[in-house]
Amino acid sequence: MSGHLTGLFHVAIKTADLDKTVRFYKDIIGCHEAPRPPLGFPGAWLAVPTPVGEALFHIYAGEPALGPGGTPTPHGTGAIDHVSLTAVGFQSMRERFRKAGLAWREAIVPGANLWQLFIFDPSGVQLEIIFDSRAEEGPEPDDSTPGVRYRPNEDYFDPEAYARL
Repeated sequence: MSGHLTGLFHVAIKTADLDKTVRFYKDIIGCHEAPRPPLGFPGAWLAVPTPVGEALFHIYAGEPALGPGGTPTPHGTGAIDHVSLTAVGFQSMRERFRKAGLAWREAIVPGANLWQLFIFDPSGVQLEIIFDSRAEEGPEPDDSTPGVRYRPNEDYFDPEAYARL
């Protein structure tokens, strides 16, 4: 079939704090910086390796990151609930969140071999990081624990927690 989608190229995120956002995606999530053309405004391209290449996060800072009328960058994902990434190493990813002092949520997808971690980035964009439980070591998530169990529409984003990044 001609004229069909072949994959996701990038997700663009506006940020009021470029350095903090880049540190989060590199140090906490595990992305690496990718070459970025000179676009005339601050930003970064952060890559996620996949079996068929790299997916990218395009981080916008400066004037392009402002809202209508030059208002400060809003927090949150708006109509998009979350961005989902695949990963390996559930236990170590969760430990990085813990060491960074960031709140997260976790869940097991019923009837599937999938474990999930949910976390916000410094701009309040919610990420779902999904793991194939058959490839994971260690105990399964305890998604019955209050304060850790994922609940749709729960706002656990704490901007102050990201001040330490």
